Amino acid sequence: MLKKNRVKKSVKLNKATGFTLIELMIVTAIIGILAAVAYPSYTEFLARSHRTEALRELVRLANLQEQLFVDSRAYTISMADLGVDVDTNGNYITSNTLYKISTSVAGSTFILTAKAQNGQETNDAACKEMKITDTGNKTPLSCWTS
Repeated sequence: MLKKNRVKKSVKLNKATGFTLIELMIVTAIIGILAAVAYPSYTEFLARSHRTEALRELVRLANLQEQLFVDSRAYTISMADLGVDVDTNGNYITSNTLYKISTSVAGSTFILTAKAQNGQETNDAACKEMKITDTGNKTPLSCWTS
């Protein structure tokens, strides 16, 4: 009788528990497929959300240019005159450092230009450069509406 108990115990010990290699490979393949589908959507979402920072700053700086025009009857080419911090080239860098905004003035008109940088130019290739003018003209329009 003692021998039978030992046999039963050894059978219980030899019983395999856990996952097989095939099951692990299937789960890994499913995770890979889900990641391959989700990652491009995620990077596109990030690019669009970072773009809104540039659009917001363009509109804000255009408003500051208009306020300055009301006060002094002239637009400024110096972004520092608008009361914002500028880099050594006189450009305004957005808070996430993904866009560099510059201004050009010709007579009584201005153009503010936001140029993507620090990886944003590759992540958001369609909107590397966005502009707004003194008349409110926004280009390219697809970057402003999506």
